[in-house]
Amino acid sequence: MKASPARCANLRRALPGLLISVLTLLGGAPAAQGRARVVSLDQCADQYVLALAPRIEIVALSKRARQADSFTRASAAGLPLRRADSETVLAERPTLVVRYWGGDSALLRDLHARGVAVADIDDAATFAGVETNVRRVAAALGRPAAGEALIGRMRGELARASGAWRGQEALYLTSAGFTAGPDTLVGAMLAAAGLKDLSRRPGYQPVPLEALALSPPAVLVEGFFGGGWAATQYWSPMRNPVIGGLARSRPMVRLPGSILGCPAWFAADGAAVLARAAPRA
Repeated sequence: MKASPARCANLRRALPGLLISVLTLLGGAPAAQGRARVVSLDQCADQYVLALAPRIEIVALSKRARQADSFTRASAAGLPLRRADSETVLAERPTLVVRYWGGDSALLRDLHARGVAVADIDDAATFAGVETNVRRVAAALGRPAAGEALIGRMRGELARASGAWRGQEALYLTSAGFTAGPDTLVGAMLAAAGLKDLSRRPGYQPVPLEALALSPPAVLVEGFFGGGWAATQYWSPMRNPVIGGLARSRPMVRLPGSILGCPAWFAADGAAVLARAAPRA
């Protein structure tokens, strides 16, 4: 008997959900098998999972885990990389999913419905906020001591960087023409190295070229430039002659992109980079 077109359409719509259910049933109850199965949904979550989880428990990382702007990319070698969608993630039978921004509402809904634990990384504008993130993910992984070790490493870097620039003014610049205010994690990096953020406005905003020309900072801090200040998009404000003049007459410190894209313990490495560039008395 031939199925009607309406019935075929209904079956096609139901197939993704049926496939997910079958995969879950085939996997049994992974939590009862003893070993955790950890999946990371985005590049920031990759950093936390690679640093804190036992390698044997990591069943999937995000597609960006081995990119050049991933701080822990070397540790990702040999581990599976997966898309952050319901079918792919649930096929891994995770017991814990770690995320910063990855995964859509449908995936999160499916994880909740199946009782999969999710550890969220919050946006953090301070090193205290980073410590909260580290402790939360470490606790979810059952690795609190490893979390405290990362926090200790971070605090050590901050202590060594403290006050290096003695209050001189700095302006953070990205290749797209944005800067960061003191209430951001970049602002916290500057402050940790003894720099005063020339940007007084909150959050991230376009570089104020007029104010920059009238009151130039003592040092420029580059972020996400790759090939240097001139190697950027043709339309970027960073091509403005004001910026070019400052780049030739002021110290410039480049922060690696791998420490800028995630509110994590290695933000302290940014303070250390800045501190090493400070003039010696």
